[in-house]
Amino acid sequence: MTIQAQIEQRLQDAMTVHFMTLENESYMHSVPANSETHFKLVLVSDAFEGKRMVQRHQLVYATLKEEMPKFHALAMHLHTVKEWQDRAEAVPLSPPCKGGE
Repeated sequence: MTIQAQIEQRLQDAMTVHFMTLENESYMHSVPANSETHFKLVLVSDAFEGKRMVQRHQLVYATLKEEMPKFHALAMHLHTVKEWQDRAEAVPLSPPCKGGE
């Protein structure tokens, strides 16, 4: 199972997911082809209700504790259903990589 599939499965098992996209953005960085090192997660869940952003991040980190050592970076965009609707369900663009060659 790929790292991406492991992350997706772990999150789906741990919380009610209304929307999730997990993009492998490794190709944007100085890593070998077909790497799974850099990901962008957009996750909409009731689990984030009443939680500050740092608490939401901590929840995801705790959920992915076994997967975290397997990759380098995870950009997280974590929303409640209302927040997601307020932002017109728009997935943010990622900035270009500043490191590497």
